[in-house]
Amino acid sequence: MQHILKISIADFWLIFRDASLKTFLFLPILIFVVVLWGLPALINSFPIVGEYTNYIILVSTIQLTQMFGFIYGMMLVDEKETGVAKVYGILPVKKISFILGRFIMPMIITIMLTWLLLVIQPFYKLEIFPCFLFSLLSGLLVPIYAIAISLFSKTRLEALVWVKTINLLVILPILAFFVPKGINYLFGILPTYWMYQGLEQMIMNQQYLMSWVIGFIFLLILLGLVSRRFSIKHYE
Repeated sequence: MQHILKISIADFWLIFRDASLKTFLFLPILIFVVVLWGLPALINSFPIVGEYTNYIILVSTIQLTQMFGFIYGMMLVDEKETGVAKVYGILPVKKISFILGRFIMPMIITIMLTWLLLVIQPFYKLEIFPCFLFSLLSGLLVPIYAIAISLFSKTRLEALVWVKTINLLVILPILAFFVPKGINYLFGILPTYWMYQGLEQMIMNQQYLMSWVIGFIFLLILLGLVSRRFSIKHYE
């Protein structure tokens, strides 16, 4: 476990050596600026925007996962291109533990940023613990996002295409709030649907626990599936 933690920390510091990846670290700052100052100013100028505040908060929260999802996805693809993945494949540790261990740092940071955004946003007074619960879901989304990019991509160029596709799938369930009742459940095949629904229910002081549990189980199963597939393909 100690070796895995060291590798996780080393992976994190590698970000600062790649200028193209380093720039993505500013994404959370941009999201915080938009939510804390940009959105209130926009609502003051155009009050109708206030009707969609909750949806903007939902999308902003989920988008925080994109930073490390993209960064680590590109790092994994680069490992395949350079052959470093084969070297990792001979390490005397379980591949699944090694894979998930590498995501400890980005998951922790994503959980902290998501929790902070939900707690300090100026529109709704949300309780600390429920915010933490949904932050956990955002943390789980990071390795799924990154591993999916790596599984579908052989080169960095291909990865950029898949980043757009996966990000579209992450955002798509927000449309469930704008379609007739009944049709919205069709979006339930995507894990972020349950995150959006649960967050909306929490914001509106409704019962959110069922949505959270479904989302949590969904993400755990998906994480297990992609990790297993990744452990077979990545180190070949």
